Amino acid sequence: MFTEPHINPGQRGWLEVICGSMFSGKTEELIRRLKRAKIANLRVEIFKPSLDVRFHESHIVSHDENTIPSFPVDDAQSILGLSGEVDVIGIDEAQFFDDRLPGVCDQLALRGVRVIVAGLDMDYAAQPFGQIPNLLARAEYITKLHAICVKCGNIANYSYRKTTHDSLLLLGEKDIYEPRCRVCYHKGENL
Repeated sequence: MFTEPHINPGQRGWLEVICGSMFSGKTEELIRRLKRAKIANLRVEIFKPSLDVRFHESHIVSHDENTIPSFPVDDAQSILGLSGEVDVIGIDEAQFFDDRLPGVCDQLALRGVRVIVAGLDMDYAAQPFGQIPNLLARAEYITKLHAICVKCGNIANYSYRKTTHDSLLLLGEKDIYEPRCRVCYHKGENL
């Protein structure tokens, strides 16, 4: 159900999406932008899906071990209730949120909030992942990051799953996934 947003005419909000494959630096970039907003004395709130407890229950943690406190939430609608009076909202691992996330981001931006979302744009099967395509279509700013292919050293845009487990939601790190370029991804285990 869509509710009429409160629009603050003196402040303009927008949506930024940071996307790419695993190990491309998405969370690192999100943390960097959020820390800069805090340095500028902006009011910042940060959210992540409650199912992501790989590194920490209530912090966003990058592969480089940079960290920032966050609120774990079960669904996108919870972000509206927890956001309060803020200037900037960060959302990590956006691909794991439900289909309300694009509407939530729209409502926040209409209130004048800068919304920064990070997530995988493709799943392990090279298909668009979760709500990221919908967010990309709505975003004012898009940052596409790349990792380095572990097989050939080219830019990597794909998250190759090294296991035969076929569940879409399989949280893991380098033990399960590796970044690969287009060619090495499609060669699969034939490398």
